[in-house]
Amino acid sequence: MAIRFFTEDVEELKIPKLKLSGWIKECCAHYKHQTGEINYIFCSDEYLKDINIQYLKHNYYTDIITFNYNEDAIVSGDVYISTDRVSDNSTFYKVEFFDELLRVIIHGILHLNGFKDDSEKQKSEMRTLENFWIENFKKSL
Repeated sequence: MAIRFFTEDVEELKIPKLKLSGWIKECCAHYKHQTGEINYIFCSDEYLKDINIQYLKHNYYTDIITFNYNEDAIVSGDVYISTDRVSDNSTFYKVEFFDELLRVIIHGILHLNGFKDDSEKQKSEMRTLENFWIENFKKSL
């Protein structure tokens, strides 16, 4: 099984793919799941908005869309991330681009591991888990 990183209509990101893959696998294992096929697709706002309209019928920009292909305890999916949104959000929240990218990457994995963010309580729990996993990644550097 594999974790892969692709780009659609943006420049390839210089990210530590092997380290990120290990981190993602660790997160899945923590929640008693195996890692299946997980594809990260980095793209522009417009590319992701088109996906949002086509598949979710939402006509707005977003930073991430996760398509869940899980089977039993095997986590698999396609995770589309707008690097434009990540960049804008990093500026807005006054954090480094890579830190915001980590947040969005792990956000998608948390969704694939069964966590939701539909209610305020769920959003708060999701943010706590994102922070936990970001700190976990940084400790491994």
